[in-house]
Amino acid sequence: MDPALLRPGRFDRLIYVPPPDKTARFEILKVHTKNVPLAEDVSLEDIAEKAEGYTGADLAAVVREAALRAIREQMAECMGEANNECKKSDIECREKKIRDCMAGKGRIVERKHFDVALKKVRPSVTQDMIQFYQNWLEKARQQLPRTNIKPSTFT
Repeated sequence: MDPALLRPGRFDRLIYVPPPDKTARFEILKVHTKNVPLAEDVSLEDIAEKAEGYTGADLAAVVREAALRAIREQMAECMGEANNECKKSDIECREKKIRDCMAGKGRIVERKHFDVALKKVRPSVTQDMIQFYQNWLEKARQQLPRTNIKPSTFT
C-alpha cells in the first residue's frame, strides 16, 4: 500500500476486520445451508471448527461444493439405474428414467460431501496474511494519531 494513502485526511478510520471466528463461521454456515437438505450426520459446529481461515465466501463455496457432490452422486446412481432398466440403444427410455429418478429423490447433503468439499475448497486467509495485517496495523498505529484507529476492532 502506498504510504501516501495513510496521510491525514485520506481516511477517517482504519478498521481491521479479522477473519470470522468459530462462532461467526457457524452462523455463516447456517445462512448458507438454510435451503440445503442436510443429513443427520452433518454438524455445522464441527464444520465451523474445521474451517479455520475460511472467509464467508469460502464457506459459501464449501456449501455449494458439498451440494454439487451430492447431486453428482445422485446423478450417477440414477444413470446406473437407467442403464440397468433400459436397452443401450433406447436413449428415450434412459433419459426418462434419469429424469424421473432425479425428480423423485431429494438429495440430502451428507457429512462425507462436506469432508470432500473442505479438502477441495481451501481457505483464502493464511496465518501469514493475518500476521501481515496485524503488523501493518501496529505500524499504522505508530504513524497516525491514535484517534484515527479503532483498537476495539483489532483482535
